[in-house]
Amino acid sequence: MPDYGHELLLGTFLTPAAHDPQRVVALAELTEAAQLDAVTFQDHPYQADFLDTYTLLAWVAARTERVRVAANVTNLPLRPPAVLARQAASLDLLSGGRFELGLGAGAFLDAVRGMGGRDLTTGQGIGALDEAIDLLRGVWDVDQPGPLRFDGTYHKVPSMRRGPRPAHDIGIWLGAYKPRMLRLTGRKADAWLPTLEYIQTPGMTEANKIIDEAATAAGRDPREIRRLLNLFTVDFSATRRGLLQGPPEQWVEDLLPFVLEEGFSGFFIGRDDPRLIRTFGEEVAPALREAVARERATAGTSTAPARPATVLARRHDTLDYDALPASLASKAVEPGDRAYDGVRHTYTRTGSPALVIRAENTDDVVAALAYAREQRADVAVRSGGHGVSGRSTNDGGVVIDLSRMNAVEVLDRASGRVRIEPGARWGEVARALAPYGLAMSSGDYGDVGVGGLATAGGVGLLVRKYGLTIDHVTAVEMVVADGRVLRVDAEHHPDLFWAVRGAGGNFGVVTAFELQAYDVEDVAYATLVVDATDTADFLVEWGRLVEAAPRELTSFMSLFPARRGGPVTARVTLVYAGDDVEGAQRAFTPFLNAGPVLDQQARLVPYHAVVAPTGHTHQGAGLEDTRSGLLEHLTREAAEIVEETMKSGDVLIMQFRSLGGAVHDVPADAMAWSHRTQHFSVLAATAPEWVTRMNAHWARLYPHLNGMYLSFETDTDPARLLDAFPEPVLTRLRTLKAQWDPDEVFDRNFNIPPATAG
Repeated sequence: MPDYGHELLLGTFLTPAAHDPQRVVALAELTEAAQLDAVTFQDHPYQADFLDTYTLLAWVAARTERVRVAANVTNLPLRPPAVLARQAASLDLLSGGRFELGLGAGAFLDAVRGMGGRDLTTGQGIGALDEAIDLLRGVWDVDQPGPLRFDGTYHKVPSMRRGPRPAHDIGIWLGAYKPRMLRLTGRKADAWLPTLEYIQTPGMTEANKIIDEAATAAGRDPREIRRLLNLFTVDFSATRRGLLQGPPEQWVEDLLPFVLEEGFSGFFIGRDDPRLIRTFGEEVAPALREAVARERATAGTSTAPARPATVLARRHDTLDYDALPASLASKAVEPGDRAYDGVRHTYTRTGSPALVIRAENTDDVVAALAYAREQRADVAVRSGGHGVSGRSTNDGGVVIDLSRMNAVEVLDRASGRVRIEPGARWGEVARALAPYGLAMSSGDYGDVGVGGLATAGGVGLLVRKYGLTIDHVTAVEMVVADGRVLRVDAEHHPDLFWAVRGAGGNFGVVTAFELQAYDVEDVAYATLVVDATDTADFLVEWGRLVEAAPRELTSFMSLFPARRGGPVTARVTLVYAGDDVEGAQRAFTPFLNAGPVLDQQARLVPYHAVVAPTGHTHQGAGLEDTRSGLLEHLTREAAEIVEETMKSGDVLIMQFRSLGGAVHDVPADAMAWSHRTQHFSVLAATAPEWVTRMNAHWARLYPHLNGMYLSFETDTDPARLLDAFPEPVLTRLRTLKAQWDPDEVFDRNFNIPPATAG
């Protein structure tokens, strides 16, 4: 059989021996340290001297950072598929998308029956496995409406809630040998996972033929199915003694034909031997990868992911998909791919892009941008995907998704200099900086991506003490419209550096930030729920208290309209930067008199706990229409308009974020964000059917506003540009736009039109 073109997946197949559990875990950690890709374990629940495999998988996933984990293979008769689906999705979410699901129809049937497993024949077991695959995927398919109902011969689910959605598209790997199992693999599985000692080379060709024929009959491309192989009779000896029993260079020679002639792209060695694991990872793996790449380049083997006809039929006619560079083939998600619904939207906005490219490094960004420009496609750039403004997705264009570029690195603890990639989320950043006693003010929600916030502003829970996030950006690496990769800072392209801090989405794709973090460990954190039915009085008093508070205190506040005769309520967040408990108490206490307090909490916590990530995914369901503005002060006139708005029922939420303090220390002309006198940011949001009514209220508030934070604004009327960038900022930005992006490639983030000649 030919090479199917899959990227190599190399790892271990370990025994979950209960007599020495820490050794099993150590071997898994060694697998990662040896730069292998995956660690898998036998699953024989009836073995009294074995650890429970799924408990072990969770433990190993927590002790590792990079390797994939899987059972090799899961004993389905003893693991009900509806429960297994939840286990699998949970493991995948907890591990950051590193779980794969090896499945088998069940071996040692007498032992299975002895544990209370169903008494099925071999044929019935295969039928049960067939149904289980559909049931598993049904649980994970959270985009389908309503509960999952399954009425099979072997599995019945009267009604269950779907979910959770896994972190990635979990692969189902089947351990199969006989024709019926092989045909099932071809019809429904993502990978075939036999053991070499059970299916010698002559049998591989016939087995692959059966899988391929079944795949084709099911409307699938046989290349969709990975071929993985367990290897048990292996050894590294000084002399050649047989297949995979010799020095590392012999292993490369022995394994290469399995890849090129039999189509296998994954190998798991089944020996609990530290020396063998290290040699496999450090010597065999890199040499084998190099040899395979060389042979594929010579043969012109396609490494693009295979897609069935049903997926190809959903391609947009706006793109030439075959023109996508080979380096991006495995990182592209098309409409019809199972992963598409997880990457097409932002958290709040729906989208239907023609292609999503999940870049893993700066070279990928360069290639993706060049491809999109060649295709004359609209380009949207997404970091974390929070995207209140909705501009990080599109319809019919290309989305460059940076979520896999998420490294956080402390470059110099003494000065606080850190390097952060744009796909990291701020909760992850806070957690990574915490061991160093560092922090960075960055919004109030841990799932917000670094890229959008660190180019637009960054009004965080430490803002009055330390300023905006962009006030601490000291350099960026970015890809500009013509494809160049630039370092941009005060000495290199200083005009572009000025523009990036506040209007960065208009000038390129930032692929790394350097920021100056500051010393923060614990903070005093309080929340109040207040009866704000006397809304104007409450707002004026809250605003007065914020402006009078010490810089260490930052407050955010959300107003919710009355429901079913209840009061207008306010949720007030107070953060005091530092662990001065007495100072925090003095700062917090006046807010208890701003209105009738319905609930209150206060505690001293690590800053990273305040902005912990929640793991929300891109569901495209939320408040899709928002209005944004800045207020110099919360005046009585503005507060009365807000009260009328809240009591009208035409908005679902209004949020106020305090500014002032350190924000005002930065000169207005230091960067493209020039709003250095306002004390509050205000946002209103509502459902699509109420937008017209919300706009009428906002029109009354508008004369009281001075400026706008564009990341919270969905109205893209060009007239609003002057709210975000008051003159002379806008003229300067238009001049720079003409220099750096005259073709308006980056026009999604509240487009700044380039200045015209003359």
